[in-house]
Amino acid sequence: MASVGYARVSSRGQSLEVQRERLNAAGAEKLFEEKRSGVDAKRPALHRCLEYIREGDTLLVTKVDRMARSAGDFHAILKKLAEKGVGFKALDDAEADTTTRSGKLLLGILALIAEFENDIRRERQMDGIARARAKGTKFGRKAKATEEVVARIRAMRHEQERTIAEIMAATGLSKASVYRALA
Repeated sequence: MASVGYARVSSRGQSLEVQRERLNAAGAEKLFEEKRSGVDAKRPALHRCLEYIREGDTLLVTKVDRMARSAGDFHAILKKLAEKGVGFKALDDAEADTTTRSGKLLLGILALIAEFENDIRRERQMDGIARARAKGTKFGRKAKATEEVVARIRAMRHEQERTIAEIMAATGLSKASVYRALA
């Protein structure tokens, strides 16, 4: 009958420290942590956590959205927990507890709200990208082989008869970039 904690942040720049402290204070005997998006279904630490927990254990998170960003994913996780006889609690909401009927209802509602918030964020992001494109903003990496560099590569190959390896060394480009420039 152990309490097991799961902590997650979405990006590398965020810290797990606050979640770690709260989960430890709540009695988590073992912690699983990762820096991955909640939308990503392939979360290694979550999978290890779900494999680790046993019947009678309780899985603790600080907030419902730390577990998943989609209601479908969240419900699938809760189903796995229920099948294993594992309880689930979110520290920020004492009623978010799968050991009670009202707690199960509340968790379902909170999962839908988390998914709704994620959809709104995605729409705003797509709107911002569309506005930026309309203003002429270019996305993606800048090409290393500019027209000037392509001309230099062709001259090196055809006029100076240099090898691909020599051109790569002189320009700092990969073999694939050199061959694309010569095509």
